[in-house]
Amino acid sequence: MRRPLLVSVVGAGRASREEYSTARTLGRELTLRGAVVVCGGRGGVMEAVARGVAEAGGVTVGVLPGDDAKAANAWVTIPLPTGLGAARNALVAGAADVVLAVGGSWGTLSEIAHARVRGVRVGVLLSPPVSGLDLPWFSEPAEAARWAAAGQESGDGRGSGEGAPRARLRLVAGPLGVAAKPRRPGGVT
Repeated sequence: MRRPLLVSVVGAGRASREEYSTARTLGRELTLRGAVVVCGGRGGVMEAVARGVAEAGGVTVGVLPGDDAKAANAWVTIPLPTGLGAARNALVAGAADVVLAVGGSWGTLSEIAHARVRGVRVGVLLSPPVSGLDLPWFSEPAEAARWAAAGQESGDGRGSGEGAPRARLRLVAGPLGVAAKPRRPGGVT
């Protein structure tokens, strides 16, 4: 029996509408490709991806920072309380064959770093937490799910990610500081 593809979806605990919608669709797309989704098990992007997975009949493992399985969002299939706090980010990233980040901030950045140190492929949707990461960037959840599943089909779940578009970012000053925003095709932002 072949082990299913494990995809960790990471992102903001307080998601924007766009991040929530993107993560929910991503959950459905990953499930349609036979993936089991791993996430942090709580709100925002984690809730949205788990909801999309559940709506498509799939399985989500929620790696929780605390000791209480009841702290998981209602869509998580398997809550895994760790009692590790933010250190659980290493488990979320390390459990996966592929990590997909939907927006995010410092916690997401730590998960990306843990994944890359372990040789796990990482792709991003929407705006990554910082610029200059040189990671594959996807404009659509279905495109990201296809890329994630491609490593499984080739037998190399932790492959290089070659052939995926690279994040091209611009810095935008806003009321809370500077943020990285993806450049749209043709240079339109």
